[in-house]
Amino acid sequence: MNNIIEFPSASEYPSYAEMYMKWVKKDGNLIKQLEDSLQKTKKLISTLPEDTLNFRYKKNKWSIKEILVHIIDDERIYAYRALAFARNDKTNLPGFEQDNYINNAYASERSIDNIMEEYEAIRKSTIALYDGFSNKVLTRQGIANGNLASVRALGYHILGHELHHINVIEALYLKAFK
Repeated sequence: MNNIIEFPSASEYPSYAEMYMKWVKKDGNLIKQLEDSLQKTKKLISTLPEDTLNFRYKKNKWSIKEILVHIIDDERIYAYRALAFARNDKTNLPGFEQDNYINNAYASERSIDNIMEEYEAIRKSTIALYDGFSNKVLTRQGIANGNLASVRALGYHILGHELHHINVIEALYLKAFK
């Protein structure tokens, strides 16, 4: 339904989100970028040996499996926020404590196939959600964790957040394996 989703203005997302927004192309092709990112992440993870997936490049840093589960959790939460705002729900949505989520996810006990199956399902769900949004709702805004954001900004946040973490994996984790 919605092939072009314009990049949001800076007033449509909190300033902290700039660290994620800087990773995305501002060409209006959010759905294509989400699809491309899905394929790139699957390809990257498929190249990693199983024994590296619980590796931490530094004490108190998440493992690769934990990063992947964090990406999934964040995408699921931000997609829900987008849905709520698109449906004009005026509820101030809560934040979430990412470390509590990871500490209770037990990612190291899961197989990478199981994690990647969930990742792919969530990403396809996000793509379908955004593909179904009409242009009328993309700039609709709501409040989550005390921050104002638009529906389209949340989609770009989802993408940029993943790209940020994949860059961390490539720059810090993969470098440690070489």
